[in-house]
Amino acid sequence: MGLMYIFPVTTEENEGDRVAIADSTLTLKTYGLPMVFWGYLAAVYAVLFVMWLAARPVINKLLSYKDDFSMVFLGHLVGWTLLISPIVLLGFFFYEKCIAKKGLNIIVGHRLFFMTFWKTKYVLKDVNSLSVDHFMDSPNMAKIKNADPALSQESMKHFENKGYFELNIKTANDKIVNIDRHSRKVDLIKLKEILSKY
Repeated sequence: MGLMYIFPVTTEENEGDRVAIADSTLTLKTYGLPMVFWGYLAAVYAVLFVMWLAARPVINKLLSYKDDFSMVFLGHLVGWTLLISPIVLLGFFFYEKCIAKKGLNIIVGHRLFFMTFWKTKYVLKDVNSLSVDHFMDSPNMAKIKNADPALSQESMKHFENKGYFELNIKTANDKIVNIDRHSRKVDLIKLKEILSKY
């Protein structure tokens, strides 16, 4: 989620409630989605509402077939999908990831609708246990083709997979854990430097 939900990269006061320092503990919270996404959400809600209006008579008809389990199941499936989808979509707007660090202890928490639903505590191996690593999950086919002069096409240059970067920690039991990722390496380096100070 680090590619959508960005952590602050400074501890300045203009970050508001995204950065908190208390009792030698640094707490960082991700920013929410940009305002343009609320417009997308409104458009999706409008489409779901029209779908609900159009599907309601069909759903009622499917639910009326009491002796056919498959029809009743299909009616419930469509109805519940149209009811749950708006709540799930709204959850993306009220999701927040938190990182709290003090000394060699680091806590990564996930919040949804202002309630913490998952929290994991890690103990770092040493003060230099944070690293920024490049990650690419698939072969960069466009770059491979461009390396071959016979296949090289300037138009393929823009399709090269650049991957992304990960902020990893090394725990006391030598386990590598990813705590954030970003498409910009410089932002993760700044985040690493901030976390290393506390």
